[in-house]
Amino acid sequence: MSALTLYQLVALFLLSIGFFGLVWRRTLVGMVISLELMINGAGLAIVAAAQLTPANAVMGQLGTLFVMGLAAAEATLILAIVLIVVKRFNTSQAEEISEMNG
Repeated sequence: MSALTLYQLVALFLLSIGFFGLVWRRTLVGMVISLELMINGAGLAIVAAAQLTPANAVMGQLGTLFVMGLAAAEATLILAIVLIVVKRFNTSQAEEISEMNG
């Protein structure tokens, strides 16, 4: 088994653990953490593919930095939304927020 295959399997593992957490987590912060795991898996896959194939390694690293920047911006925005939701609904449970009143 090659090193690229091992890295891709670890990236797939991170992606699947993140997806599992996104589906089964009850709190909004837990969902954000799971989403970050998924994004880190994608970044690992990009770097591994760029380093271990004839592709340009610098472009893979720049692509991963771009993914990390998007993840940081996404986390900041989502955490701000979570703070507003907690202030308004007094809970961070996703199931209680999605219920309609009426």
